[in-house]
Amino acid sequence: MNFLAHIYLSGSDSQIQVGNFIGDWVKGRAYEKYPEKIKKGIILHRSIDSFTDTHSVYRRSRAITAQVYGKYAGVVTDIFYDHFMAVLWHQFSDMNLNDFSQNFYTVLYQHNELLPPQVQKFLPFFKASNRLLSYQTENGIKIAVEIMSQRTSLPDFTEKAMILLRENYDDYKNDFRLFFPEIIKYCQIKLNEL
Repeated sequence: MNFLAHIYLSGSDSQIQVGNFIGDWVKGRAYEKYPEKIKKGIILHRSIDSFTDTHSVYRRSRAITAQVYGKYAGVVTDIFYDHFMAVLWHQFSDMNLNDFSQNFYTVLYQHNELLPPQVQKFLPFFKASNRLLSYQTENGIKIAVEIMSQRTSLPDFTEKAMILLRENYDDYKNDFRLFFPEIIKYCQIKLNEL
């Protein structure tokens, strides 16, 4: 799962949302230095990643992406799944996606001092580009993949990624529709445990 799904799966507590959002930047036991609810969000992030990576439906989607991305297939599949989250947003929330996105950007700025330096650095662009809303469009997905390839070790196969998405759109979408209700249930249980 990528940014949008991680935030959504955090429930309504803004600190848990922030913790879940920064989960990839907080390594090892460094999460222990954060306030309690942000810690819960980081732990939830790790649980979501583990659940996702081992789920048979997600693995089927990742296998399609692996044709181009090999071991990096999960990163791109996560972005594709956020696209379907955005496209099907009305099925999961009564709040429109733009309002949800703007509210979350505000939450991030309210917790700016707790964000890892890398997140503080990209936050202005993240908000200005309205990244969460942009996942609804093919161009938004293309930009997200390009950014990942510029800032990480993800190979720059952006055009191939877009072809993969177009050619396998219904397969990815159907997999997402099967997978997402299951991770929602999982996260509801996990949030009650934390």
